This record gives sequence, structure tokens and C-alpha cells, in this order.
Amino acid sequence: MSFTRRAFCTGLAAVPLTRPAWAQAEAPRLTARTATIQLAPEGYPATEVWSYDGLLPGPQIRAQQGSRLSRRLVNDLQVPTSVHWHGIRIDNAMDGVAGLTQEPVPPGASFDYAFDLPDAGTYWYHAHTNSMEQVARGLSGALIVEENAPPDVDRDEVLMLDDWLLDPETGGFAGDFEAPMMRSHAGRMGNLTGINGRFDFSLEAQQNERLRLRLINAANARIFVLRLEGMTGWTVALDGMPLAQPEPVSAEIILAPAQRVDLIVDVTAEEGTPAALLSYADDDSWQALAEVTVSGLKSAAPRAAPAPLPPNPRMQVPGVAEAELREMRMEGGAMRGMASGRFEGQDMDFQQLVQRGQFWALAGQVGRGEAPFARYARGETARIRLVNDTVFPHAMHLHGMHFRTVAADGSLGPMRDTVLVMPQESAEIAFVADNPGKWLLHCHMLGHAASGMTNWIEVA
Repeated sequence: MSFTRRAFCTGLAAVPLTRPAWAQAEAPRLTARTATIQLAPEGYPATEVWSYDGLLPGPQIRAQQGSRLSRRLVNDLQVPTSVHWHGIRIDNAMDGVAGLTQEPVPPGASFDYAFDLPDAGTYWYHAHTNSMEQVARGLSGALIVEENAPPDVDRDEVLMLDDWLLDPETGGFAGDFEAPMMRSHAGRMGNLTGINGRFDFSLEAQQNERLRLRLINAANARIFVLRLEGMTGWTVALDGMPLAQPEPVSAEIILAPAQRVDLIVDVTAEEGTPAALLSYADDDSWQALAEVTVSGLKSAAPRAAPAPLPPNPRMQVPGVAEAELREMRMEGGAMRGMASGRFEGQDMDFQQLVQRGQFWALAGQVGRGEAPFARYARGETARIRLVNDTVFPHAMHLHGMHFRTVAADGSLGPMRDTVLVMPQESAEIAFVADNPGKWLLHCHMLGHAASGMTNWIEVA
């Protein structure tokens, strides 16, 4: 099934959780509940989604760097849920991983989240109980932590990129979330793409207007390949973390699931000429994911290149050369498989794992095991080589900390929390294990994570 702008295809006993001791007053509510949203074009049925506060995406949360954020998750769904605050260097108890950092919040119950915001940048929040289904059904939203000294821009826009796999006859979500085909291949891909819950998202701007575009890939598995049209841009941050210097956008922007990129763009198109954020489509064409309508003139001349964003604290990763190198090998999936893996305390061959709906392994472990992949002393520099022995790409996400990639010559790349590892390739990451607790390291192609590609580390 495939949607385009021109045509839409045819066919096809809860116990309340106790409040933490620090909670003095009720936090603002964030309610997980069903809602009806017109995702598809007019004339096609609306879609029942799982939402935060009835919105898709969920309400945009903005807070100041150095402040403390609190939200009371109220679960009005019929299934347990929890919230992960993606990319925030957070207290482990607030990380929202059901079964590891907290119990899932039952229907009718609530849970109070409260945590400090040490880093400015573009982050997001999403369900972390049965994530593959709950995020696909709509449980995600943007979390923006504003700099104390913001950049010189005319406007700040958040663009949450997503896709939805819909049945055009009913408007409901199509396909079985347990389907082996999706879990063992590239993941759940939508037949309708959009921004901020709209397939026809657009912006209005003036020539020479300067915009900050915060791009968030909230899709289950889709890797967005993007291009600017009628705009000149600079990348100023990746996964929330500022670059030392803005980098001109001279090629396609690759945005894997869970990754973010902050762009500062100048609208160069004249009134009546095309401007857009283009996306490489499944039919090998470029389509406007966000159209920009240019009207009027902001200034007579373009501005100079933007200054870098102020750095966040603790961005240095010292001692990489001396750090112990551990290898995490990715195995499994269709067309490759694996000889065996350890699942629920037992060694099983690939056929036994498939019978249990498990297709992937990280370092021989299928799903989150009893023992962590590695234990680190607090303050230790960690170094992990992620080796992709499968025929599919994987967006590997580390909770609780950011890392830098390590090049073959030992140089360090930008700070990130999610790295895309292509088939038959590897990526090396290094980070300071300075945040105590149990932290997931998993593929953010959420179907892969749900069927084996989840591990964890411990910092103590």
C-alpha cells in the first residue's frame, strides 16, 4: 500500500502507584488516551490513535536549560504504558523503561516524572512499554530545552517526521503488529508520511527569513533522506548536542529513527518560486515533505553564517585510546539469521527463537537478559564497537548518556545518542559512563528491539 499527495490507494486490576517522596504538588498532567485524528486526506476515514492529551504528536513541551521538568502520566488507555524522555541525561528512575527502571503504569493509574534538564537541545518523549505498537499508534511528542542564550533566528519550528501504516478502507492502523515479516525485515514502514501529524504540512516564510528547524524522526523504522530546496542551511546540532561549528548543508540529510538534527536555514527562494524540505520517496522520486510558501521580503540581503550554539556541559570524552574496547555484534533477521542466541536464560538455535517471535541478537543475547552487556565504574570511559552482521540497517540508541563516534584514525565525531549502522559495517562509540543506573542499548527500529535487539549496560 502506498499513499501520495495525488492519490490514496484503495483496498486493503490496577493498583495506583505511589508518588515519589519529592513530589510536593501535583505535576501537570500528560494523559495517554485514545483520540480520533484525520491522518489521511479528506474523504478517507479518520484514524483512532493512542495519544497524549488527545493530540498527535503529543503536546510540545518547552522548558529552560537548567530547570526541572515534572509531568504526571495518567494512563487512560486499556493497556499498561510508560514514558521515555529520549536523549535527556536523566536520573535512571525517571527513564521510563518498563521492566528495567520502573513498572509499567497500569490502566487507570498514574506515575510522576520529575527530572533536571542539564542540556539544551531538541529531544522527544515516547512510550517505552510495547514501544513498537504504542509509538506507531501515536504515543510521542517533542521536548525542547531552550538555551539560555538562544541563536539569532526569526522563528523556531519543530518538525516531527513520521509515517503511518493505514488501511484506506477503514482509516485504522493496518497490519499485525506481531507480523514476523515486519519484525524480521526492515521494520514497520508506513504508507503515508508526514510532519506534525499532517501529510500536507506546510510553512509560510519570507525571503531571507532565518528559521531554526528542529527535525525529529519519530517513525518506527523509516530512514528519512532529506534535501533542502529554496533554502540555504547549516547543521548546528545533532541529537540535541551542539556542533563545535555550524556545518553547511551541502548534501542529503540522513535521519534514522530517533535521531534529531537542528538546522538554521535562510529562505533564499523568491516569492512564487519553490521552497521545501524534500524527502526521497519509495518510488525513487523527491517529494515535498514540508512545502514553504514564500511571500514578501524579510530583509534586502542574506545574513552571515550563523554562530555556533553554546556547548552543553560534559561534552568531552577523555581517555578513549586507553579505554577497553568491547564488541557488540548484531545478528539475525531475514536472509541472514544466526546460529544461536541466549533467550530467557536458555541457549536456543535460530529456529527455536523464530518460534518464539525472536529474530535478532546483540552480542549473543536475544532481548534484555539478566546480566548486562557490560558494567562500568562511574566516571569510566567506555568504548564499544557495534558490528552489523545483518543485511538491514540499525539505529542504535544509548539511554542516559551521549557518545561520540570514533573514526579509524582515532578522531572523535559529533556527540549523539543514536547512530545508524549500515549492513556489513561497524561503528565505534565512546562515552563517559557518568550516569549511574541500568541503561538500555538497543536498536530504534522498534520492531527489531521488540524481537531481540535489546541489551543494557550498568553504571555503578
